Amino acid sequence: MPDLHYEHPALAALYDLDSGWSIDRDFYLGLASGGQKRILDIGCGTGLLCDAYASLGHQVTGVDPAHAMLDVARTKPYGSHVEWIESTAQSFRSDKRFDLIIMTGNALQVFLEDQEVLAVFETMRRHLAQDGVIAFETRNPAVDWPARWDKDATHILGEQTILQSRKVLKKEGDRISFETRFGFPDKQLVSFSELRFLSKSQIEDLLLKRGLKPKAIYGGWEKQPFDAATSDDIVFLIEAV
Repeated sequence: MPDLHYEHPALAALYDLDSGWSIDRDFYLGLASGGQKRILDIGCGTGLLCDAYASLGHQVTGVDPAHAMLDVARTKPYGSHVEWIESTAQSFRSDKRFDLIIMTGNALQVFLEDQEVLAVFETMRRHLAQDGVIAFETRNPAVDWPARWDKDATHILGEQTILQSRKVLKKEGDRISFETRFGFPDKQLVSFSELRFLSKSQIEDLLLKRGLKPKAIYGGWEKQPFDAATSDDIVFLIEAV
């Protein structure tokens, strides 16, 4: 099940304030250059990228398991031009094949077991058109993420001021769990999350098991080489074997 900050309508409405347009979305938008494409966004959330792709005339399908996030996505300026589907990444199936399949926002990290990751990669492989490309990213496990994540933020939504605080609860093996508290004027909501941090080689091995291989691996959004010691992100461009 999605975490509360994806599933609760009040928190879904906040999502774009905390995770708005950024350099990573510029990267993904650039992958759709060179003519109209059929695009699948797995874990599309509030649909920022789907909306941007649709505004350029692409045929877009957005998939997410969180009903509340899709409700926000449908209100985007080009939301009526996008096919929105409520589904997990593992179980999504369509007769369509896509030229570009993306999974952004480090969504790969919510899958805590190898079998879940393999099921996601199988979904990608099944729906990839000939000569199509898959793109996703994950955080580099070598980085000290807990040191960065204990922080507070303030959001203004209409006439409401919402206080947000995040606290890491535990780091064990390749997993980090944390809680995020949202203080509204009339209530407090708490979301608990757990993420898995796979290495570049672990992901490559799982991709190969599903007939996929890296076309390129970057260490950031300007396509710089991946450095295992210093890169924050591991950005994958994938093609079928």
